[in-house]
Amino acid sequence: MKQFIDFIPLILFFIVYKLDPRTIDLAGHSFELGGIFSATAVLIASSVLVYGTLLAVQRRLEKGQWLTLVACLLFGGMTLAFHSETFLKWKAPVVNWLFAAGFAASHFIGNKVLIQRMMGHAVSLPQPIWTRLNIAWIAFFIFSGCANLFVAFTFHDIWVDFKVFGSLGMTVLFLVAQGVYLARHMHDDAPQQSKD
Repeated sequence: MKQFIDFIPLILFFIVYKLDPRTIDLAGHSFELGGIFSATAVLIASSVLVYGTLLAVQRRLEKGQWLTLVACLLFGGMTLAFHSETFLKWKAPVVNWLFAAGFAASHFIGNKVLIQRMMGHAVSLPQPIWTRLNIAWIAFFIFSGCANLFVAFTFHDIWVDFKVFGSLGMTVLFLVAQGVYLARHMHDDAPQQSKD
């Protein structure tokens, strides 16, 4: 459920982006709806609404949610202020690379790598497995950032589609691979039953 909530602003962004541009009148004001700039405004507004609601209900946001919100406000705000989608194209790569940096820094800060801090309460694994898993997340975020950057500046017509569906697809595939990897190691660590 939490992961779906994080995708609400992105889904709304995609829907508005795909609309044929039109002008609508609301409360005596005219607004353009459809295209990159109105979609960016919807992304910013829906992010503030979603994360503001989560903050009010839970009394906190996770660090990743704060990073996503700040990046949305910064890159989305610059996109609207300078009327250039170039800023928004940099959002996904920068956020991915900052996540990679956070996972990498956890190898040197504290006594647990970041993935272990996130999942250690639910899964018990030997330290070398946690380290490999954390490195896999670093590699994933670096690759995801590079893929987003490449598509955004090489394939202008499909970059929004890739931002929504390509990134989501890569994440799902990575999570499935992580699940298979974890299942294999959790099975290995399971106590052997006696065959008496």
